[in-house]
Amino acid sequence: MDIPDSIKNRIRNAALATLAFAAFLGCAAVSNPDGGAYDETPPRVIGSNPDMESTDFKGKRITIDFNEFIKLENAAEKVIISPPQQQQPEIKVSGKKIQVDLFDSLKTNTTYTIDFSDGIVDNNEGNPLGNFCFRFSTGPSIDTLEVSGYVLNATDLEPVKGITVGLHSDLSDSAFTTKPFDRVSRTDGDGYFVIRGLAPGRYRVYAVQDMDQTFTYSQRSEKIAWMDSVIIPSSEMRIRQDTIKRNNDTDTILSVPYTRFMPDDITLLAFQPTPVIQYMSNYDRSTHEKFTLTFALPLDSMPAIKGLNFDETDAYVVQHTARYDSIVFWMKDSAVYYNDTLRLSVSFLASDTTGMLVPFTDTINLIPKKSREAILRDEARRAENDAKELDRQIKRLERANDSIGLLKLMEPKKVFLRANLTNGSHSVDKQITLTFTEPVTFLSDTAIHLHKKMDSLWVEEPFQIEQDTLDILKYFIYAEWRPEETFRITIDSASVQGLYGLHNDHIVSTLKFNPLNMYSTLTVHVQNPRPSFVALLFDSGGKIVKTARLENGAADFFLLNPGTYYVGLLDDFNGNGVWDTGDYEEQRQPEQVYYLNYKFQLKQDWYHETEPWNINEIPRFRQKPEELIKQKSNKTTIDIRRKNIEREEKKAAQTAKEREQRAERREKRRTLFRK
Repeated sequence: MDIPDSIKNRIRNAALATLAFAAFLGCAAVSNPDGGAYDETPPRVIGSNPDMESTDFKGKRITIDFNEFIKLENAAEKVIISPPQQQQPEIKVSGKKIQVDLFDSLKTNTTYTIDFSDGIVDNNEGNPLGNFCFRFSTGPSIDTLEVSGYVLNATDLEPVKGITVGLHSDLSDSAFTTKPFDRVSRTDGDGYFVIRGLAPGRYRVYAVQDMDQTFTYSQRSEKIAWMDSVIIPSSEMRIRQDTIKRNNDTDTILSVPYTRFMPDDITLLAFQPTPVIQYMSNYDRSTHEKFTLTFALPLDSMPAIKGLNFDETDAYVVQHTARYDSIVFWMKDSAVYYNDTLRLSVSFLASDTTGMLVPFTDTINLIPKKSREAILRDEARRAENDAKELDRQIKRLERANDSIGLLKLMEPKKVFLRANLTNGSHSVDKQITLTFTEPVTFLSDTAIHLHKKMDSLWVEEPFQIEQDTLDILKYFIYAEWRPEETFRITIDSASVQGLYGLHNDHIVSTLKFNPLNMYSTLTVHVQNPRPSFVALLFDSGGKIVKTARLENGAADFFLLNPGTYYVGLLDDFNGNGVWDTGDYEEQRQPEQVYYLNYKFQLKQDWYHETEPWNINEIPRFRQKPEELIKQKSNKTTIDIRRKNIEREEKKAAQTAKEREQRAERREKRRTLFRK
């Protein structure tokens, strides 16, 4: 049936009207509000009572007003009043106001500071008002001098956040341990501190992780730092150049006077002192077969063990660290170690109440984490489940008429002594290790074979195997390893016997060493080197991967895999090859660590040689490469800025999408009207 032209026109007109109305709605639609940009600006002080830097203050209450609603984060940790208060003040936050009530008697003619660090943040986005300090005086004048600097971990130059930094006008060594600081501050996320309100004079600078809030160094569990030299605060007028951009994009350079307070580059290297009290810090029996004794300090020799419910004579195999501070005892006799309780006495030199080492005997009961009865129940349960699974497999193989599979299934399963032999792709400077899960009572050298692949043949090679002097579970295999060559290590079955009667399975491992052109070499030159310098090579995660002693002011790092590396330096005073901590009682600073602030991107078959490195050219607080610093600062502000960038990108994408949709609607409308 043909549709009349009049009806066709009516349908066409109705469609056009509908489309036009839809287009109108599309053009007139308003997007949902996105709430606007995230606030990046910190709160601002608009008033206070008393006024900032007021004098002759006699009250006990301070109020500070802000331009927006605020929060005070971790007030007990971040807010610090100087001079220190014996009775902690009460700090309240209400809306746009902070109220501080002081309970201690205020000293006469003294400048007081209330340091909020980065604790004050706005209520919406958490933007911090960094390093805010309120200042007033109980006398006729304000002490205006200040000093500043950084506190870093002595081991790795990592910024130390939240540590108390203080000054003493008493220059004696005993002041740090007997007197509260004259003036104090705390470090921020960068390890940065400012101590304000100083009077002219001479001071010693200290830092302490003040756990008991005494403002002194009172216990060796506290991290500490100090400067050997005396500081003299001073100030001078300086001029800095500020650039102001006008609307017409022209720059105006202004000379702005300011006061520079010095010293402003104090660097304190914080460390954890070695405990001086010797005691048995822990004992543990992780399994029936072995127990571990741990001591607070290294022992000069093995402790004397006396079994109280067993005969300790030839009862165990000992595994210990180099310094005898952790000792593992592997029990030999099952009749002994199957006891759920082992009672023994441990005799060693321990500290008395005066700190002197005296003979001491401790009696302990060693109970495994799981009783023998519980172990037997678990074994019975596993045996029952294994039997059910075996029955299911037998029935499956019988249905399949698989006689060979049935024979293999019925073969008794053997339990072997577990061993791990390093294999795969190797560098020739890596040690080849053979590690067992329990002490070895027998190992046949003749059952271990080393072959080198020459063309298609395997040729026997000489080698040596030696037990690690520190770890009785580990063995080193030494041979003339060469790049680009392939070796095979074979260990015959039942050639190694463990302490508990198990033997090894047949072991075959192929070692393929990489060619030299797959590696890089890095040579580091150091200006004015000392014999005690040890160069450190870090990977991209900050882990030490190689060390090298300097020879003629240079350290060579060979056979480096391509990748990112960083370089450091240890001033190894005692020559033991490891970093050693300090001691305040002995006035001994920790061993010094330096970083070369440079990232090395090494590729295959590269040789890179540095320019002579002046370790003191850059201040210590700027040496560590930013990529290696784990303590990041200004996280809130950075996150907010990232959110704003993401918001603008999303908004731009949405605008582009809407523009594209409008263009499509216009094109459809024009096409329809043309028809």
